[in-house]
This record gives sequence, structure tokens and C-alpha cells, in this order.
Amino acid sequence: MRLSDIIDRMKLPFRKEKELFSSLYQIMGFYPHNIEHYKVALIHKSSRQRTDKGKPLNNERLEFLGDAMLDAVVGHIVYEHFTQKREGFLTNTRSKLVSRDSLGKLAQEMGLTQLIQSNGEQRSHNSYMAGNAFEALVGAIYLDQGYEAVMRFMKKRILKQMVNIDKVAYKEVNFKSKLLEWTQKNRVRMDYRMLKQTQDDKGSPIFGFQVMIEGVEGGKGQGYSKKEAQQLASKDTLERLRREPQFIDAIFASKSERTKMEEEPTMAAPDLEAEKTAFIIEQDEKPQPAASEPKAKPAKKQARNTDEDDEFDLSDISHNASGPSREDIIAAAEAAAFND
Repeated sequence: MRLSDIIDRMKLPFRKEKELFSSLYQIMGFYPHNIEHYKVALIHKSSRQRTDKGKPLNNERLEFLGDAMLDAVVGHIVYEHFTQKREGFLTNTRSKLVSRDSLGKLAQEMGLTQLIQSNGEQRSHNSYMAGNAFEALVGAIYLDQGYEAVMRFMKKRILKQMVNIDKVAYKEVNFKSKLLEWTQKNRVRMDYRMLKQTQDDKGSPIFGFQVMIEGVEGGKGQGYSKKEAQQLASKDTLERLRREPQFIDAIFASKSERTKMEEEPTMAAPDLEAEKTAFIIEQDEKPQPAASEPKAKPAKKQARNTDEDDEFDLSDISHNASGPSREDIIAAAEAAAFND
């Protein structure tokens, strides 16, 4: 081997480290003090790297630390920026700024994803890898230069140059929550129907969902998690609600049909006590005839059937039984009195 080749090989690690210094400066806006923290921050677990002692070497611990630092620093920034807002608004804004999706987009825009060491197959579908690397980078900055360095990085590099904090704060990004709010306000029923659960050519799970509102088919979504698929289905449904009046008409027509069926009267349960005494016919109390008026012959009593099956035989009972009416009896009594 020639001496020049040996020298080139010796220079290679230094050259790579110099390139990493330069790349990190472009990303962060300042040079690292201890480059080793940043090297670890860029190692994804899929690369299966190990230390000299055989322990796994990846950015998961720095990711944990960076996540905590982002909550503190971004919470501090949001608190100072929105001086008149309440706790709920501040929490929601911070959540949007530090969400995996937001951090992943930042990592891509900054070129951080190009520096991640990972199994190449993981990059195609792992939407969290970039966001996790961003958190690990923040953890490395904290270990390397402290809290104030993280604050400067987020204020000057991220929020000043890449993110409009006001737009983020007032933009609705949770499509599922927004759709649920609409359905509750309009008192319509909604659920998510799973359409499929398959795998891509690399074995990663794929989920498909569709929104159903009052039984009417809404938007569809597909993603590498159920949450992602439902969010996309919710977004598609919200867009249809805005641009398709016939879609809304179909929903409320279905709701009207459902509520109409629910409001139809039903037969009341029979009153068992009333059924027991239904055979009794109430009659007005008749006055006794005058002494001079001949008494009517008593009706012949029917023989009582002792058979239990005929105990409540109602065939001879009628509201139209023959005999003088109450008015006739009163008139006869009055005539007899005047004749006296």
C-alpha cells in the first residue's frame, strides 16, 4: 500500500467529522463543543450499532431528554409570546409546536434527516424517525451547551426563521377533533369503520378507515397507524362537508329518518289489574219503587257452574239488558205520589 493511500485513510475520519461540524452549523447556527453528543443523536436504533462494550448505541436516551427540554423551552416561549391567553390555549399551542409531525417536517426542512444513520428500509415509512432525531438533537444541545443554548436555538433558528408561532397557534390541525366537534354540535352520529389492515412490501402494517355519519359514507384515509388513518379520513370528510352540499343533505336526511323512527309511539303495556276486573259492569244505583207499585218478578236464577273454566262466563252480561229504565222508574214513582 502506498504512503499516500495510508495518509488518505487516516484523514478520512477527520474529513467526515469536519463535514459533520459544517452540517451541524448549517442546521443549528453554531458549532458544537462536544461532537460526540451529536453523533449519538443521529444514530437510529435500526442501525443496530453497539459500543466497545457491546451495549446498544442509539439516540433513544437523548430523544427522551430532548422531549423534556422542548416541553420546557417551548412552554416558556409560548408563555412569553401570548401574554393574555389562558392555560388551555398555551398547552394546545405548545402541543402543536412539539408534535412528532411538526418536528419531523422541521427535521426534513433543515436537512437533519440526511445525517441520520439507520437501516435504509426504515426511512421509507417511519414518519417518526425524523421527529425523534430532532428531539435527540435538542438533547445533545442541552448536554453540550445548556438550557440557554436550547432557548436560543428554538427562538432564533426555529421560530424566527422557520415557524410562524401565531399561525401555528390559531390553525386547527386535529381534524378528528374538529369533525367530532361538528357532529356533536349538529347531533349526528359518527363512527370510524375499518376498511382494511394489510402490510406493505416491507412488512409494515397499513390501516384503512372510513368515516360514517348517520350511516352515510364519508371520507377515507390510509396510514401506518390507526390514528394517522383516522386523521386523514377525518380531513377528507371535513373537505367534503365544505364543498359538497349534497353530502350534508344526505347526512341530515338519514338523521331525520332515524329520529322519526325513534319517535314513533309504541303500544303501552297492558294493565294487569284492569284486566282482572274487566268483567265487572258498573250500573247506576236505582231507587226503590213506591209501595203501591207492583214488584217485578225476580229473574230466575241461573244454576251456578262449579267448573273453574266457566267461573267468569260473561255471555249473559250486557249493557242493553231488557227492563224499565231509570227514568221510567222515577216517572212511575212521581205519578203514584201525586195520585195520593
